[in-house]
Amino acid sequence: MIVIMGAAGATGGATLRSLAALGVPARALSRDPAALASVLDDRALARTELHRADAADPASLRAAFRGADRLFLTMANGPDQVRHELAAVEAAADCGVRHVVKVSAPAAEPGSPVAVSRGHHTIEQRLRDRGLATTVLRPYAFMQKLLLLGPAVAATGTIHGATGRARCNYVDVRDVGDAAARILTRPDPAGGSHPLTGGQAYSHPELAALLGELLGRPVRYADLDPAGLHAHLTGRAGMPDWLAAHVVEIQQLAVSRPESPDRTFEELTGRTPRTLRAFLAEHLDRFR
Repeated sequence: MIVIMGAAGATGGATLRSLAALGVPARALSRDPAALASVLDDRALARTELHRADAADPASLRAAFRGADRLFLTMANGPDQVRHELAAVEAAADCGVRHVVKVSAPAAEPGSPVAVSRGHHTIEQRLRDRGLATTVLRPYAFMQKLLLLGPAVAATGTIHGATGRARCNYVDVRDVGDAAARILTRPDPAGGSHPLTGGQAYSHPELAALLGELLGRPVRYADLDPAGLHAHLTGRAGMPDWLAAHVVEIQQLAVSRPESPDRTFEELTGRTPRTLRAFLAEHLDRFR
């Protein structure tokens, strides 16, 4: 049995749907199974065992992992992420889970300039310490996060950032789900670490130009310094401080470590990744 931790989130939900498309049953964990059921399509519902569990309740995790041999582990970024994922690792090890597919980050290192990435390193280390066979997925920025730019683009025709002309990798979360589903359904755990990107990296000026082309009107990029972007995100965009700091750190990482597309997704799935152009065209109403 495959258990999906974080099934109500974007990545967990995408993986659940990808498994259903392959005809593979899974057990989806949520603090509110009824709410999760309401957002699943009929195909996913037909192949999903919904189970109530809370990462803050170790007993509920052990009950949810009973009889499972594979775990897809992803939790929302936030102040509690490390604590919750470590609890899941302990419960999985205690319950005999054989293989964990963990969603991590590209720069998950103890000295990473990105706080969330340092947390991912801590979780990966615990997986190794507990002797669990582990496959690590390292997706870059999700295309779906670009939808947060929609209100500003619609109101002012402006994208704000702090990357200059540095290019950023973007990946559709549905592609992450497809890659995870392929790995989870392999006969034997393969292990390893897999970066996941789209087929092309974009600078913010190039992103603005692409949006402008699709919308049929100008979209400009306003380049700020890191402090200015943080102030914009907390003040104008209403982000909590920790999330704004994370966005700034991620953008500065793209400046200090140039990003370029990787072919791992194609090697895992046998097809090319979804394009940013297609994604934006699919959701263009969010930017009008």
